[in-house]
Amino acid sequence: MNAETKILPTRKSTAHLELYSESPLPTERGLFRIVIFRDRRNGREHVAMVKGDVKSKEGVPVRIHSECLTSEVFGSLRCDCRAQLDRAMDFINQQGCGVLLYLRQEGRGIGLGNKIRAYKLQQEEGLDTVDANLKLGFADDLRRYDIAAEMLRGLGVESVDLITNNPLKIAGLVDEGIPVRRRIPSRTLTNPLNVEYLKTKRDRSGHLIEFLGEDGAKAQAS
Repeated sequence: MNAETKILPTRKSTAHLELYSESPLPTERGLFRIVIFRDRRNGREHVAMVKGDVKSKEGVPVRIHSECLTSEVFGSLRCDCRAQLDRAMDFINQQGCGVLLYLRQEGRGIGLGNKIRAYKLQQEEGLDTVDANLKLGFADDLRRYDIAAEMLRGLGVESVDLITNNPLKIAGLVDEGIPVRRRIPSRTLTNPLNVEYLKTKRDRSGHLIEFLGEDGAKAQAS
């Protein structure tokens, strides 16, 4: 999809979430408002980190981010999840307005335990991230974005500029009636332990990844 393409579908109603709690939250990346949405169906809690006034606004910078305990808490170098999270928060803080949605769907939706089982297959059998998931009986990516759409409706966002490399996130919001004005690339540095993982996301999962070298300049990964 062209980065400037505007998609203006019909909105759907918010049905499954309740806005459960919220508070100002000072962080290393600026002052945000943390908003907790609780799923009435299963009690799972999802997070919106909100900067500025986003209600009734068009073109709000939005990052949809799925949890990654291994990277964000324990500093794993196997992926770039923590770097994408940090850069998105920095960008939103600099813009003075935006939303980071933190969804509780670990391991691209297969859960933490199964993600670690996939890691073991990658280490012991040389499988890439797609084939490891398939061997465990899962699709490449089981994440859903209906919850993200409901959260944005709950916050009153009119349309978004989506910070992502993943076309499925764009399609997921569009399918749920959230207008996506344009895509903002999510750029992070590679390291020797995650570059093959990122190539797999690009070559097999269709992610629009721009590889960066250690100095931050664009580099082409073959």
